[in-house]
Amino acid sequence: MATENLSILFVASEVEGLIKSGGLADVAKALPEALLELKYDVRITLPAYQKISGIENAPVILETKLSHWPHTEYRVRELSVAGVPVYAIDCPQYFDRPEMYAENNQAYDDNGERFAFFSTACLDMLPKLNFKPEIVHANDWHTGLVPFLLKHRYAHDAFYAEMKSVLSVHNSVFKGVFSYDELQCISEFHGRYAPDAAVSLTHISMLKAGVLNADKINAVSPTYAEELKTELGSHGMAAEFQARADDLVGILNGCDYSSWNPETDTLIPANYSADLDSMVKGKAECKRSLQERAGLDIKDVAVYGMVCRLTNQKGVHYLLPILSRFLKYNLQLVIVGTGEPALAHKLREMEALHPDNFKFIEAYDNGLAHLVEAGSDFFLMPSEFEPCGLNQIYSMAYGTLPIVRGVGGLKDSVNDYDEHPDVATGFVFMEPEPMDLLLTLQRSLLLYAQQPEEFRRVQLHAMQQNFCWNKAATEYVSLYRQAI
Repeated sequence: MATENLSILFVASEVEGLIKSGGLADVAKALPEALLELKYDVRITLPAYQKISGIENAPVILETKLSHWPHTEYRVRELSVAGVPVYAIDCPQYFDRPEMYAENNQAYDDNGERFAFFSTACLDMLPKLNFKPEIVHANDWHTGLVPFLLKHRYAHDAFYAEMKSVLSVHNSVFKGVFSYDELQCISEFHGRYAPDAAVSLTHISMLKAGVLNADKINAVSPTYAEELKTELGSHGMAAEFQARADDLVGILNGCDYSSWNPETDTLIPANYSADLDSMVKGKAECKRSLQERAGLDIKDVAVYGMVCRLTNQKGVHYLLPILSRFLKYNLQLVIVGTGEPALAHKLREMEALHPDNFKFIEAYDNGLAHLVEAGSDFFLMPSEFEPCGLNQIYSMAYGTLPIVRGVGGLKDSVNDYDEHPDVATGFVFMEPEPMDLLLTLQRSLLLYAQQPEEFRRVQLHAMQQNFCWNKAATEYVSLYRQAI
């Protein structure tokens, strides 16, 4: 099989530019785009959710049914994103719903069956579309059954026999655990025996099925790859990751600078570049605009921003206990996000206590996210765990210093000011403790207030960092070649 010009099918449950809930979607657009630029034949597949704009008008290129039991009927519609062909698997009983995974914080009760079907269909369609990829690149639990099916169902089928699978682990906390009863659309589970997927006598984990059957596995940062081999870092799957340690690598996600670049960003009031004069003027205008939008006084103080899902993973529970003490200083804080109602409630209570310098905006708003990145001086990411993280990379591009906990991709991408002042790009704390976060926030405020010139030097250095996808894509190509 020729490997000079690799062919890759990228299988994901969401893709930025079509539909998105988190960082997986960013990778599912940017990595195929970078592979296309390197002249590889790459195509994406995802479910044809009703929320995808224009999905009902996308041309149908295949009308068929699964060749294997239960012979479910489906269609394939063709879209494209950033020049990459996209195959949307259209099966109304599974995907013609208002949301991707859940409504009102309640997961759809047939999610196991929905994504089991999706994993089956994206392999089933290949000979019918006459596309024979050398690599099938699956992502997270939703597509964990893709490597499993290649090994179990298709190992002796001439069309599939040489296909290799790669599984990217973006977040191992979500394992896709379902009972055999929920997965009867996969005939391999009818015997209720699947040791390379089972987590109990009655349940399997789609993530485990992927990890134990993929030819190669990657985590989305080198530190996260190491963390996955520990009970804490893998959330209870250390044995599986240890068993595959020789095939597990960490590749730090790149950044899609076409969307996140202060020189060209159309969502911010002033564009600016990594030049002292331009940065100072541009950020000042963006700060005024952010203060106005958030309803804060327009004044020259340190502005701290945070945009995140409201979950403990994002470290909101490290911030809440020390927030009142921190807000006694002369500074402003803007938090934007949606998520767990209890955390939102606590943030609203905190805002009521500190209305003059803290605003909590309960929204998922891309334009506002860009304004927070550009208008803040510091960006908060005190995560409990963070496989890669992208906002710290966006922040640096905008001259906004990230304040992060030293885990996963945050540790791999941010240099702490006190540890490495010459090459600093932000502030890092290690202990999962509110007080450690408070001390780090105080360190950042001291730099801002007492050494303005030094603060600007660090800002400029942060802006000069480059986490382009080209480098990451080259590492992925090397992983694909190892798999082959």
